[in-house]
Amino acid sequence: MEGINYVDVGQGDVALFVHGVGTSSYLWRNVIAELRDERRCVAIDLPLHGGSASRDDLSIPALAEAVEELCAGLGLDRVDLVANDTGGAVAQVFAVTHPERLRSLTLTNCDVHTNTPPESFKPTIELAARGELAPSVAVLLERPDLLAHSAYGDGYERIDDPAALVEAYVRPILAKPDGGRALERLLTSIDAKDLIAIEPLLTVLAVPTLVVWGTADPTFDLSWARWLRDTIPGVREIVEIEGGRLFFPDERAAELVPHLRRFWGRP
Repeated sequence: MEGINYVDVGQGDVALFVHGVGTSSYLWRNVIAELRDERRCVAIDLPLHGGSASRDDLSIPALAEAVEELCAGLGLDRVDLVANDTGGAVAQVFAVTHPERLRSLTLTNCDVHTNTPPESFKPTIELAARGELAPSVAVLLERPDLLAHSAYGDGYERIDDPAALVEAYVRPILAKPDGGRALERLLTSIDAKDLIAIEPLLTVLAVPTLVVWGTADPTFDLSWARWLRDTIPGVREIVEIEGGRLFFPDERAAELVPHLRRFWGRP
């Protein structure tokens, strides 16, 4: 697991948290703060993000294998996997390729099937394809107040401390050698074919699965939560977080955690 950074706190059964593109393990800090006294909480920084190094291959399947590297390196035999955003796509690929690692799976608002990348995010992908995204993202380092007007703006109901998010999410990416170009390469590698290819495996995935979905997310509509329920036989229920947006695990962690506790406590 060379070059992979992670948070590892607490003791007990392992909860493993996976973030999406453009964020980091910092996304899960509030969830971990609630759970660290009762669980061993591990949160990965996916390659390029947070303290993790970049890699040549930043596709969804390659990111899933980075999660497997972390599990193998830390000896995590059975985990309760929790994922958000593109991390949810990574988690779906991980789940069907390494189901023996999972005690349970929780998916929050994330890429699903053909909604990868989602329609509303395609202008950002197009900027990346033209090589114009990195300079515009770099502006946030000096102007964090513009964060709400970037792609992050749709993900939060309210951004109270944009500077903190820029330091946790944006600066670590751009601080790496050629990090801006790597981010563009990552974004242009997101391809629905990777999730369409695993659909047959999802239809036989018996791992107990919880879907928790913010209802006000313009990027990942509630219909995709229902697609997961109708496709994955292990899905027990959909929990709706009224008014929640993409990054509700960050700003509304106190609403997510009770559902995790309840779900994990089931036989």
